Amino acid sequence: MTIKVGDHIPTATLHRMTEEGPKPVKTDDIFHGKKVVLFAVPGAFTPGCSNTHMPGFVVHADDIKAKGVDTIACVAVNDAFVMDAWGKNQNADNLLMLADGNAEFTKALGLELDASGFGLGTRSKRYSMIVDHGKVTALNVEPDGAGIEVSTAEKILDQL
Repeated sequence: MTIKVGDHIPTATLHRMTEEGPKPVKTDDIFHGKKVVLFAVPGAFTPGCSNTHMPGFVVHADDIKAKGVDTIACVAVNDAFVMDAWGKNQNADNLLMLADGNAEFTKALGLELDASGFGLGTRSKRYSMIVDHGKVTALNVEPDGAGIEVSTAEKILDQL
């Protein structure tokens, strides 16, 4: 079943890069008591993700945070090393880069994408959401799972 507006974010463990290397982070720690904008991409360093989707959130990070958002997070079915390198490549210093290497969080949301036809295996559909104190208040899933029409930073700004 796919997550929907009004649902709570499931408990899961993601990973993020720290100075000591990859560290687990629980979704409860990311979302509890905070307003979070979360967006997901099918894959770090892929053209649409790197040229269009991520740059929108980097450029509009201050505007998004000015609307009361505590954290802007990006998640992908990649490892923490890749997410860290991609974040640095994209100048995403103001974003929390989250790795869902085994797609456990993505599957718990019901937002997995079968990209095996492209040699990518299971990935995440492209989406964005606003989560307030763990509850989804806005959800924008791309109709085809990969396009960049409804999950943009500009759309999130309109919804805040």
